[in-house]
Amino acid sequence: MARELVVNITPFETRAVLLENRTPIEIFIERENSLENIGNIYKGRVLRILPGMQSAFIDIGLEKAAFLYVKDLAPYAIVDEDLFESSLDSDESSEEHTLNEHFYIPSTLRIQDILKEGQELLVQTEKCPRGTKGARVTTNIVIPGRYLVLMPFAEHIGVSKKIQDETERERLKNIIEDLNTTKMGFIVRTAAEGKNKIELQRDMNYLIRLWEYIKNKKNAQSAPSIIYQELELPFRLVRDLPAEEIGKIIVDNQEVYIKLINYINEFWPEEAISVEYYHDEVPLFDKYGLELEIAKALDRYIWLKSGGYIVIDETEALTIIDVNTGKFVGKDNLETTILQTNMEAAKEIPYQLRLRNIGGIIIVDFIDMQDPKNKEKVFKLFESECMRDRTKIFLNPMSDLGLVELTRKRTRNSLSKILGETCPCCQGKGFILSKKTVCNEIYRELLKTLNKHSVSKALLKVGQELGDLFFGEEKRIIEKVKDLTKKEVIIEITAQFQWNQYEILYY
Repeated sequence: MARELVVNITPFETRAVLLENRTPIEIFIERENSLENIGNIYKGRVLRILPGMQSAFIDIGLEKAAFLYVKDLAPYAIVDEDLFESSLDSDESSEEHTLNEHFYIPSTLRIQDILKEGQELLVQTEKCPRGTKGARVTTNIVIPGRYLVLMPFAEHIGVSKKIQDETERERLKNIIEDLNTTKMGFIVRTAAEGKNKIELQRDMNYLIRLWEYIKNKKNAQSAPSIIYQELELPFRLVRDLPAEEIGKIIVDNQEVYIKLINYINEFWPEEAISVEYYHDEVPLFDKYGLELEIAKALDRYIWLKSGGYIVIDETEALTIIDVNTGKFVGKDNLETTILQTNMEAAKEIPYQLRLRNIGGIIIVDFIDMQDPKNKEKVFKLFESECMRDRTKIFLNPMSDLGLVELTRKRTRNSLSKILGETCPCCQGKGFILSKKTVCNEIYRELLKTLNKHSVSKALLKVGQELGDLFFGEEKRIIEKVKDLTKKEVIIEITAQFQWNQYEILYY
């Protein structure tokens, strides 16, 4: 498949879109001073220990304190080696694991026995700040290269699950064991498949030098401070995306273009990745039609080819996706119509999850089908499409009600969280009170307060739309208040008010 990475650089924002046959399959956005960089390493200070949650708040210098769970403290707890036993065989390892998977942490181990307030420690961000929550951090440091992942606090050598050939897995493991003269662990990434000893050694040497730099900087700086900043977005994508996923990079910034060429030539000269500098008058994303594609990726409704549609609703706790027949009425019978709609949705939903980077708990409500064979057919297609995603997905079988529950690993924020913010009108509810409801609410408020002896009149401040209502078709509400209370009500138009906002002052 022809895949390209299109990168747009501005002084305040970097956007990258991974294309497959000119169709966007992943969108990445990084803002100036972004907190999105998973993998940053900080020297933090323990602010508060929560024994009831078996966690701690860590000051890492960001706006919100980071959150650390006891199970992410293996390197500190391993001082008492009798408490732990190795629990992960190399054949079970994957490049996405973290160090805590290597150790059994007994339930008797308490965070208050390991940490104390004011203590300084090295932590790495696992999940970015989201909503009211700060970043989630771990002391299980992992440093990724192109072919390897360095685990400074482990001695385990593992191989990515995605490398399935047993002979190749054994070959790679033997090379790393032979090269590794340290007491640190390594995971062989998928991109290492077929690479020779020299290529792997170059990556290993780079990671070891980087870890020495991090240790020296940690000793030289006080907490809270950042010790290691993850690579900027274009370089991070070159490092982390498998070689077969990037055949060509198009970038519209000459400085980044030169840096990318040097970066690839220095660390991975064997990779056949071409870099092209785009400098036409038509903006790069307009040339590829990507501005429209990004806008469409924020829509709540996604129309299917048949005329059916899916609805995506992201909430704080989970994402709900509903499948509907819409304008599609079919030709033969209801079951066939529903099956076709569900089959189209089964292909489209995994694509949308990847494109929008939706993570966490996801519930898909397919249209109910009567034939068990049809249910199985839809689920198998949905499962196969989910397997194309680089991000880890866990699927539960379709329920009798046509529901599929799944989880998609969440690290960075979804596209809607990056590009959007809470609506000032509805405050994130997804709806606002009707004009009639607000008018009746004002009526009750005026009546309740003006009936008090200490109040002689009211000043009602409203936006233009409510003002037009009270001077027009809802004038009777104000007249009724005056009639019942025998007190004056003055209406004042306040231009900066949203249409459903109001304020009442009493005198």
